[in-house]
Amino acid sequence: MATTLHVRELTVDELTDAWNLGRHAFGFDPQPAPQATAVLPGLTRYGAFDHTGRLLGKAVDLHHEQWWSGRALPAADVGGVAVAPEARGRGVARALLTGLLRGAHERGAAISALFPTVTAPYRACGWDVAGVMRTVNLPTAALPRHRPAPHLTVRAGTPGDLPAVVALYERLARDRRGLLTRRGDLFDPRTTADTLPFDGLTLVEDHGHLVGYVSWDRGRGYRADAILTVHDVLATTADAARELIGVLASWHSVTPTLRLRLLDGDALTAHLPLEAVREHEQDPWMHRPVDVTRAVAARGWPAHVRGSVDFTLTDDLADWNTGTWRLAVADGDAQLTRVTADADLHLSVRGFALLYSGASTARSVADAGLLRATTGTDPRALDLLAAGGPAQLLDYF
Repeated sequence: MATTLHVRELTVDELTDAWNLGRHAFGFDPQPAPQATAVLPGLTRYGAFDHTGRLLGKAVDLHHEQWWSGRALPAADVGGVAVAPEARGRGVARALLTGLLRGAHERGAAISALFPTVTAPYRACGWDVAGVMRTVNLPTAALPRHRPAPHLTVRAGTPGDLPAVVALYERLARDRRGLLTRRGDLFDPRTTADTLPFDGLTLVEDHGHLVGYVSWDRGRGYRADAILTVHDVLATTADAARELIGVLASWHSVTPTLRLRLLDGDALTAHLPLEAVREHEQDPWMHRPVDVTRAVAARGWPAHVRGSVDFTLTDDLADWNTGTWRLAVADGDAQLTRVTADADLHLSVRGFALLYSGASTARSVADAGLLRATTGTDPRALDLLAAGGPAQLLDYF
């Protein structure tokens, strides 16, 4: 049975129905949190309605920013996609995501990420898996004991320290790719809160200057099944990293297990016994461009990389991305410009997402059927789009 769908922003009177739709999809508690049915800055909620005005599906555009090699890109990160059981398989999610992308494009977003419960519908809409956010368990007793550095001070943090904590996170995140800036309407209230948004905050300072921190929730119990959940553990120096590891090691008698997410290749992981790490959870995340010209021009690029390549891009949901383009990279910047000549490389939007996020190579994208090259053309010319290395996320949304 064909269904006529109308996608638009939800009104405040429709938020309870949208929450109930999400409750049935994800198994939420019966009573909504206050923010679930209130108008909030920093996000746009979309609904898909049938011809009678019945809500069949909903999705949320989160107005995040992501760091990409020193520059903050406006993102339309997607959350809370849910479709009524009787309407599934009828194009509701596709219509929702099409409307969300169009609205995100109009407000200036460049890129989009999401955490899928199932990948196939999002791949059909142009997203593809760009990485995996790993949550790991680490035995507290396995942590090395370091002699405290005499020039460092360790103390408990307070809500007044949160701006400095955010600044340290930004110092480490800005030169990477994909990490949220943790700025804007969805994050600013946490920085100015009167209470900590977690059980505890431990700071490491060097003559009053913050060089490391760990934020944590204690959990329950103190026997073999007790877990200390670490939200962030970040350091800007090796000494600070060792100090934080010593703080975490001190929990060994009451919390045998640490649960945390690690930032690849940072100061802390250089001093952890990674052979003792065990996977707790893996959350694949997906990426796609909202606007390819913004996605290329607004991010940072490796200063040593230069070159150009022409390709034709196909994007069924965001037609403003479809066409033949010339990518030119030089001196830490890049541009996409439209060209009229035929291109020997034909790239799907999923292939663009995989290359842009550093998740794959042009040869592998071609092997997957997401990049087609005319006979005699080397697809590796599009490795230029992958310059910069892989992206990573540390925040679930």
